[in-house]
Amino acid sequence: MNIVRWNPVREMLSLENEMNRLDGDLGGRLPEAEAPTLWAPKVDIQENKEGYVLKADLPGIKQEDIKITLTDNQLVIRGEKRREVEEGDTTYHRVERVHGTFERAFTLTKAVRSDKIEALYRDGVLEIHVPKAEEAKAREIVIKTQR
Repeated sequence: MNIVRWNPVREMLSLENEMNRLDGDLGGRLPEAEAPTLWAPKVDIQENKEGYVLKADLPGIKQEDIKITLTDNQLVIRGEKRREVEEGDTTYHRVERVHGTFERAFTLTKAVRSDKIEALYRDGVLEIHVPKAEEAKAREIVIKTQR
């Protein structure tokens, strides 16, 4: 028997996938006027012995429209994807690309070095490196022998 580490994010994604499947099965879609304007970019979170790495897909968003904050071990990514408005005699037949404001918040379970957090935005992907504090890093304990 394999032991699998419980991952609450995987559980949430599983629930989201099931809800999306159910929504598709019922054919239930909100009319565009009633659809929420909020959206949430997809995020990957990795943890290693040195810290965390978060990668968020933010295509079409300008760097100046993204804000990152850390308060009480909660990392928050906020921003806005602006709708492109065509001038002149343009008729839209379909509008599926999302736009509007977004916010993603992540609680970091270990102490981090907030002064050493770095963010890089390249090709529509935001990458945030959050180093762990020294006391949060795992260390090996030497076992002494008694004589």
